[in-house]
Amino acid sequence: MIQTPRFRTPVRKAVGVLATLTALGALLVACNGQKAEDQKAEDQKAGNNGSINVYTSRHYDADTHIYEAFEKETGIKVNRLEMQAAQLVERMKAEGASSPADVILMADAGALWKAQDAGLYQPLQSDVINAKIPANLREPSGQWFGFSRRARVIIYDKAKVKPEEVATYEALATPRFKGKICVRSSDNVYNLSLMAAVIEHLGPEKALEWAKGVTANMARDPQGGDRDQIKAVAAGICEVAISNTYYYLRMTHNADELDQAVVDKTAMAFPSLAGQGTHVNISGGGLAKHAPNRDNAVKFLEYMTNDASQTIFAKYNNEFPVITTSETPEHIKALDGFKADPVNVLTYGTRQAEAQKLLDQAGWK
Repeated sequence: MIQTPRFRTPVRKAVGVLATLTALGALLVACNGQKAEDQKAEDQKAGNNGSINVYTSRHYDADTHIYEAFEKETGIKVNRLEMQAAQLVERMKAEGASSPADVILMADAGALWKAQDAGLYQPLQSDVINAKIPANLREPSGQWFGFSRRARVIIYDKAKVKPEEVATYEALATPRFKGKICVRSSDNVYNLSLMAAVIEHLGPEKALEWAKGVTANMARDPQGGDRDQIKAVAAGICEVAISNTYYYLRMTHNADELDQAVVDKTAMAFPSLAGQGTHVNISGGGLAKHAPNRDNAVKFLEYMTNDASQTIFAKYNNEFPVITTSETPEHIKALDGFKADPVNVLTYGTRQAEAQKLLDQAGWK
């Protein structure tokens, strides 16, 4: 049975929560070792093949389906602890060498890099993972890898915008879209990763110009999540919005009448950046530095790359698989032929601070 204690703390309360987690660090260190021993004894008594402890910032039903399938196939019990990415990092730092975490999962390459920068992973060189996952979707030293993909695309009003007008990200900074853009805040990790890619391809000076252009073209101050931007396009507040693909695809395959009304008025474009293709991000994971159940953790991470898991990511969360031979739903498969930017996703982390600095300079709130 999957254990799923959840952390739903609002972002505005994050600072207080992080302070509390740090204060509890000493207690966690003292008791986690005993808990690990107790868990091993429990597994042996129950005849299980052991367990793994998954620390995750992902909050999707798809993951639950994968955990259940993994348990059924391997007999390895999955204990899940879900929290926001920043909380996860602070908790593991507080736990230190006594952390029970075996696997760390994050919903963005920038967040994966944050955990790497905090020293929370150990390198994993898996022949299975290296053979299946393209090199640009893996951290080069084996710290983490992507197991699903999402593109950051442009959603546009079909009645007001021609497809060729949104063929590039650069077009968003032109006078054509003055007062026409909706987008979420600059400190959102998805936007930071996009800006990191812009810096990588255009250089800091042109990237700043681009960010200033987009900011000047906003129809309103950044607010809400990606779904809010999509709905704003349908409502006529703006003509274009920046969003991750899976948000829009969820709406297209939702029977809800309001979502269908939004989809009827909008369309999705896969723009190119500097002629290199559409910006693609990942959800991914890695092996925790002090994983007490290392062998089982490796089995789990490799399991995320098999055809069954890849199909689940696509079916239940409308994410693109990283394994092109996977069986995927037709509506995902039909869109998966877009040209993707080949830049290594590690770039989104290493340039994250620079991206935030330039977005601040541009006045992107």
